[in-house]
Amino acid sequence: MKRGFYTIMSAQFFSSLADNALFVAAVELMRTSGAPEWKRAALVPIFTIFYVALAPLVGAFADALPKGRVMFISNAIKVVGCVMMLFGSHPLLAYAVVGLGAAAYSPAKYGILTELLPASQLVKANGWIEGLTIASIILGIVLGGQLVSHTLASHLLAFDLPFIDTGVDSAPEAAIASLILVYMIAAWFNTRIPLTGVEMRPLRANPNHGILRNMAALLPDFWQCNSRLWRDKLGQISLATTTLFWGAGGNLKYIVLAWASLALGYNTAQASSLTGVVAIGTAVGAIVASMRMRLDMATRVIPLGIGMGVLVIGMNFIGNIWLAVPFLIILGGLGGFLVVPMNALLQHRGHNLMGAGRSIAVQNFNEQACILLLGAFYSACTGLGLSAYSAITAFGVVVAGFMWLIKRWHENNLKRHPEEVEHLLAIARSDKHH
Repeated sequence: MKRGFYTIMSAQFFSSLADNALFVAAVELMRTSGAPEWKRAALVPIFTIFYVALAPLVGAFADALPKGRVMFISNAIKVVGCVMMLFGSHPLLAYAVVGLGAAAYSPAKYGILTELLPASQLVKANGWIEGLTIASIILGIVLGGQLVSHTLASHLLAFDLPFIDTGVDSAPEAAIASLILVYMIAAWFNTRIPLTGVEMRPLRANPNHGILRNMAALLPDFWQCNSRLWRDKLGQISLATTTLFWGAGGNLKYIVLAWASLALGYNTAQASSLTGVVAIGTAVGAIVASMRMRLDMATRVIPLGIGMGVLVIGMNFIGNIWLAVPFLIILGGLGGFLVVPMNALLQHRGHNLMGAGRSIAVQNFNEQACILLLGAFYSACTGLGLSAYSAITAFGVVVAGFMWLIKRWHENNLKRHPEEVEHLLAIARSDKHH
């Protein structure tokens, strides 16, 4: 790997670490201020809303500037959100600003991989990035919990800047102030990311028009990129697979909580540890895939998606923690082994079709929309009076069924368009076309 790749990994680790720790701190801040449960739950969708709403803008923005600079600006936006949270803004509004930074960060984070590395190293790079991201999620949640704990918070609150009244006087506020430093570390790594030499694609913005009008002007380009990726015979399969995977994975943490409460009698704190077990399995699967898979072999992992849906249904038959832990590790492992090569293939096709930033923005738009749709589906199941067991079964059937359709879709492409598919696979095997 090139040296710049390790700088990108370091920047991603600290930024993701701060994101996940901040979520815990924001929940605690709202809890201690007396916010109702539904407002605390709203932190999750409020964070993703800009991924969908600004997808046309953030992809073009990521392609208009060097990716390291985009990542630096994105982390600066996250710091602004933290400062807003510290000094009186509503936590939901402030957390939405942090989500804006994350939405702008993502196309640059993944897009730079295709600019920096040849196609032959994309699967390996995605494996390490995904594994590191999952590690940062686990460590971030632990860090956030420790920062708001009485033991550590008392030490943080005892620290005062000379002659300055910061107004930080509670454990969540001390945690948020500390996480600003973590974002600043990530921003420093952003400044060390090398230029890749890829030609920039300037934003076609009119300074005489407002931001909404300029965004509207970007919509045709975004939808053209979206349709171009959905028409590509490999791009459509990888996009459909990753969209379904992240839609399912984004809701799996809620499903695990509901299942653990019903099947194991766990409270929320105990059940949340099991989501970490799934994440560990995903990290292991991602790293194994990075070592075993090649870009042109990515479509072979599609049946694992069907297996994921079946395993979700199988959760209904687990009632023992000693069975639950290895079961959830296997479930996460299948997901990690599935998403890494498909993610790499999608980045590769997107880079060749439209540019890295626009490709990742299209991917984010579809994946975050799927998270919202599957979340609404699961909520509707429970709202209609279905038990957690029945809702989990319905969710697993939907995941397995749609992944089976994607498998049939790819098989149909192989029969009806064999020359085109083989040509695209040949490109994936060669670094010269990347």
